[in-house]
Amino acid sequence: MLRMGLAAFGAVLLACGSAQAARCGGDFNSFISSMAAEAQAAGISPGVASAALSGVTEDGNVLAFDRRQRYTFNKTFEQYVSTRVGPGRINGGRAMLQRHAALLARIEQRFGVPRHILVAIWGLESDFGKGDTGKLPVIRTLATLAHDCRRSELFQGELLAALKIVQRGDLSLRDMVGAYAGEIGQTQFLPSSYIKYGVDFDGDGRVDLRRSVADVLASTANLLHTSGFKMGASYDEGSANFEAMREWNRARIYRKTIGYFADRLIGQ
Repeated sequence: MLRMGLAAFGAVLLACGSAQAARCGGDFNSFISSMAAEAQAAGISPGVASAALSGVTEDGNVLAFDRRQRYTFNKTFEQYVSTRVGPGRINGGRAMLQRHAALLARIEQRFGVPRHILVAIWGLESDFGKGDTGKLPVIRTLATLAHDCRRSELFQGELLAALKIVQRGDLSLRDMVGAYAGEIGQTQFLPSSYIKYGVDFDGDGRVDLRRSVADVLASTANLLHTSGFKMGASYDEGSANFEAMREWNRARIYRKTIGYFADRLIGQ
C-alpha cells in the first residue's frame, strides 16, 4: 500500500491541516518537539500528542529499508507473479470467497467492487490476514521518516494522520504497529488512507483495519470505488479500472498481479 500512498499526496495534505512543516534533519528531539506543536495545531489533543511522541527515538533500520525499496519491482511480471500467486494462495483465496460470501456480497452491493479483486488484494498484502502485517511501532517509524529529509513533508503528514487514528479511537497506541513505512493492517493502509477511506462496516463504532475483516474489505472497496473502479468492466492493463487501481499501487507489475490473481480465483 505504500506505493499507493506516495501517489495520493493530496490525502496527506488533508491530514496536515493548516500546520506548517517542521524542519527536517538536525536534532531529532527538537524535530519531535516541533511535530508535537504541529499536531496540536492540527487538532490533536495535547494528551494524545504527548503519549505518542514523548521519548520516541529514531529507527535506523527503517531508514535502511526506505533506501532499498526501489528495488522491489526489478523482476519481470512472470518472475514476480510466480513468487506471489501459487496453488496454495489461490486455494486459500477461494476458501475466503466462500467463507465471507455474505459479507462480500454486501460490500459489492454498496461499493460496486468485485469480491475477487478484494480477496486478491487481501491475499497479496497479508495472506488473508494470516501473514506478517508488520510489528514496528507506527509512530516511531513515521517520526523517523518524517525527520529524514528525503520525503519529510509526506511523512510528516502521515505522522499527523496516525495521531488522528489514535485520537478518533480507531486504534490504541499499543495497537499502532505496522510495516516499514507505517502501513497498518491486513491490506496495509498508510495512515492518511486509513483516515480518508476507512469504513466501519461491522458497526462497532471504530475503523479497525488490523482485526475486523469487514472493515478491512469494505475500506479496500471504498478506496477503489472512490478512485473510479467500476463493477463488471475489464481490469486488464490499459483499462479504466486498471488505472483506478493505481490509487492502490502505482506499480504496473503489482496491478497486473492483482488482476492475474483475481482471475485465478474465479477460474479464468
